[in-house]
Amino acid sequence: MREGLGTQILIELKDCDPKKLNDIEFIRETMEEAARKTGSTIISSSFRYFEPQGISGVVMISESHLTIHSWPEYGYAAADIFTCGNQVFPWKAVEFLKIELEAKFFSTHEIKRGMLEGE
Repeated sequence: MREGLGTQILIELKDCDPKKLNDIEFIRETMEEAARKTGSTIISSSFRYFEPQGISGVVMISESHLTIHSWPEYGYAAADIFTCGNQVFPWKAVEFLKIELEAKFFSTHEIKRGMLEGE
């Protein structure tokens, strides 16, 4: 029995390093490496810095996407890892982001997407 078409993991990252959360190149490199850690194929990425602080970004992967939104002033980031199929490992991205952003606290919520009739 299949467990849906995809897995989406919502991540709350708290008490992170504010400097890292406000460094667009660091965030871009970290998110792209997180995608590689899952075994995904990166298609493209786009990141934007907001004044006076904060970053939003997306890494498009063949298997879906990874997104992040940061609030350096609160040491907080919200990330979303969405992968389709069973050839990639989204939890590897979660572990990587916790370490790289130096999150002292975090929480996750996993959602199985595409639960088709009869599953």
